[in-house]
Amino acid sequence: MLHSPYNVLFLCTGNSARSILAEGLLNGLGRVRFRAYSAGSAPRGEVHPLALATLQSYALPTDGYRSKSWDEFAAPGAPKMDFIITVCDHAAGETCPVWPGHPMTAHWGIPDPAAVEGDEDERRKAFHDTARALKRRIGLFARLPFERLDALSMQAELGGIGRMAGAA
Repeated sequence: MLHSPYNVLFLCTGNSARSILAEGLLNGLGRVRFRAYSAGSAPRGEVHPLALATLQSYALPTDGYRSKSWDEFAAPGAPKMDFIITVCDHAAGETCPVWPGHPMTAHWGIPDPAAVEGDEDERRKAFHDTARALKRRIGLFARLPFERLDALSMQAELGGIGRMAGAA
């Protein structure tokens, strides 16, 4: 069906927390097999510091991340995406650009850790809970037998990962 490395774009509204975590986790877990990217429909302009601290706690790189528009990935010369995964409810309902190559899409809604109010420990916990849920889903995704799945089966698997009970 597809060939490795697979390009995966994680979308969220602000591209400051969930999509950044997903990008970092897949690049860390999927190393050779995947290239992950992230973007937002209305980027905040900065990456949330707790997103970077959470990636660091997983011993993943924290440099090079920036909050950017999804328009960058719909423009000529952008990497061709194989998969586009929304990780927040707002981005899932928005009208997305037309993606070159018609990649597979899925929605893996996760609560926004940046919206959690409270003390520093509560906010850190929210980011770690989000990362844990994303890591579980990304792990399932990375272990799919891509070479044996046809397009319909792959789409069903992607949707099933997003509907996992207790993943968020």
